Amino acid sequence: MRELTVGAARVPYRVMGEGRPLVLVHGGSPGSKAWDGVAGAFTGASTVVLPDLSGSDAARDDGGELTVELLVEQVAAVISDLGQGPADVVGHSMGASVVATLAAVRPDLVRSVVLVTGWAGRGDAYLRSALTVWRDLAGDADTFARYTMLIAYSREHLGSISPAAVEELATGYRPHAGRLRQIDLALRLDVRDLLPRVQAPTLVIGCARDALIFVAYSRELAAAIPGASYAEVDSGHNVTAERPAEFVKLVRDFIHPE
Repeated sequence: MRELTVGAARVPYRVMGEGRPLVLVHGGSPGSKAWDGVAGAFTGASTVVLPDLSGSDAARDDGGELTVELLVEQVAAVISDLGQGPADVVGHSMGASVVATLAAVRPDLVRSVVLVTGWAGRGDAYLRSALTVWRDLAGDADTFARYTMLIAYSREHLGSISPAAVEELATGYRPHAGRLRQIDLALRLDVRDLLPRVQAPTLVIGCARDALIFVAYSRELAAAIPGASYAEVDSGHNVTAERPAEFVKLVRDFIHPE
C-alpha cells in the first residue's frame, strides 16, 4: 500500500500487476475495494492502480465538503506519483464524472477513458429525489443500508442469490460520514461543460437495469463526448458484481485492442 498527501488528505492506493497503468476510480462507496472482484482480471496486461479517494473508508482528511475538483486532484496525484506515463482510467458512477473531468483538464495524464454507469449533470427530478431520500435515511442505519442495496443491485440479481446473501448485502453499507459526503457531492455534481474538452478515446458503459443512474444518463454522457463509443450491459448499478466477465471483456478489449 502506498500513500500520498494531497492537500489536507492522505490518499492511499494499491498497485498490482505489470504493464501500462490502469487506474480504477471508485464512486460513492467504501472505496477501492469495490473493484476487488474484477481488478485481478486486468493484472496480466496492466499495472492496476486502486486509489482510495476522500470520502472512502481508507482515506483520511479534514472531513470537508467533497468536490469533483478535489477528487480529480487526488487521482492526478496518484497517476503522477506512479510515474509510468499516461494511464487508462476507468470510473464507476460518481467516479465516472471524476474521470471525465480529469481527461478534460489533465489530458497529459490520460491515455483512454472508460465511464461506467455515470452521469454528467444534476440529473432529473427522479435522480435528485432518490439521492435526497438516500441521504435523509442516515438516521436509520438499517434502512439506509437496505435502500442502498435496492439502488445498487437489480431485482434480477437479488432474486438470483440466496436469502443470506441478500441480508449480507442489506447490511453492508452503513451511513458513515464519508458516505454522506459522497451523496452530497452527487446531488451537486455537474460536469457537462467539460465533456466537449475530452480528447482521449472514450468508452461509456451503461447499465440497462440500473435503478439509480438510468441508462439514459449514460447515453447522454456518451453523446456529449466527441467520438465516444457506447456499450450497454444487462445489469444493475454494480455491474462488476452482476456481470463481471462481460465488464472485464468490454474494458480489456477497449484498452488493449488487437
